[in-house]
Amino acid sequence: MQTGLIIAALRRHRLATLLITMEIALACAVLCNAFFMLVEKAQTLNMNSGVAESSLGVVQLSGFDAERASDLNARVTDAVRAIPGVTSVGIISAVPFGEPGVRAGVNTDEANREFGGVLDFYLADAAAIEALEPTVLAGRLPDANEYAPVDQYVPANAPILVTRQLAERYWPGETAVGKNLWSMGSRFTVIGVVEHLVVSQPGGGEALGNDWSVLMPARPGPQLAGRYLVRASPQDLPRVFGTLQQAIAAVAPDVVFDQMASRTLPELRADYFQSARLMMALLTGVIFALLGATALGIVGLASYWVEQRRKQIGIRRALGATRTDILRYFQLENFLIVSLGIGIGLLLAYGLNLGLMRFYELPRLPLIYLPVSAALLWLLGQGAVLAPALKASAIPPMQAIRSI
Repeated sequence: MQTGLIIAALRRHRLATLLITMEIALACAVLCNAFFMLVEKAQTLNMNSGVAESSLGVVQLSGFDAERASDLNARVTDAVRAIPGVTSVGIISAVPFGEPGVRAGVNTDEANREFGGVLDFYLADAAAIEALEPTVLAGRLPDANEYAPVDQYVPANAPILVTRQLAERYWPGETAVGKNLWSMGSRFTVIGVVEHLVVSQPGGGEALGNDWSVLMPARPGPQLAGRYLVRASPQDLPRVFGTLQQAIAAVAPDVVFDQMASRTLPELRADYFQSARLMMALLTGVIFALLGATALGIVGLASYWVEQRRKQIGIRRALGATRTDILRYFQLENFLIVSLGIGIGLLLAYGLNLGLMRFYELPRLPLIYLPVSAALLWLLGQGAVLAPALKASAIPPMQAIRSI
């Protein structure tokens, strides 16, 4: 009975009902995707790099000849190792959240028919691999005799460690150790599987996942020089990096010390994800702005209808309707309008997500975000209509009739 009266009343206010319904639909569509993008960004900020970040930093040098690479490596590593607090220093081709190193496509068959995607190749000497401290799930770390000089980009036919993500992608249900990948004219044999090893620039390259990378033992030389992985305790690391440039200048005064690239890994992470944090702040602002605008629209419409229906409210009160009956009337009316808007909004949310997937490579919207956004809008609607509904229920019957 109450629902029939509400629908009949809404038919007499089609334009106002349509406007608030479409506002709620638009809010629902944007909220679903904004919440999803916000959670995705938050997960990105907290991604596991797979290395001992808090204890690591990288030093980047340039401006030296390849013929001097071996001598430079020896002088720099000795000078850095002598700094109080440094526990180890190694030579590496790239680090997470830093400048990219070697990237190449791989195949999972020797005939090069099964393309496996583009991977990050981390080349590192024994000291660097030990400093990274990867979590080995299967197999082993490289032996001393497996460190070979870099040919052009990587050591030829070298052993590699792959991430669990790659192992599950390439060889699902099988043991990855002993399997092979082919790239750059070489065959690489998997000797171990590590839990995580994030690509150098997650989310911004050709990799299909954050852990699409391999770790490869390499011997320092002309093709592996100038980038040094420094390890110290988290307490000592800032102090160590405050003295690194001076220590290196004393033994290699003619090289260029790249101050922007020579930083601790926590600093590199913070700088790399600065845009993600700005996007999260923007999305949060959009969410609050939408919720606020929707709430104001509901309050305004409900308040307008209360004034328009003072005579109707007074008559109902005179005929025996209680304050609770009037309150429930407006709450049910709001629930029906919001439900209609949510129904349309969920369809719009799915269409908006398809567009984001196509143009911005956003993943498919999980279904859980639909009921969560709907529930939030229902609660918002009931909260926004409460004040006008209470005002309507407090109108004395005779005052309402005489005022018209």
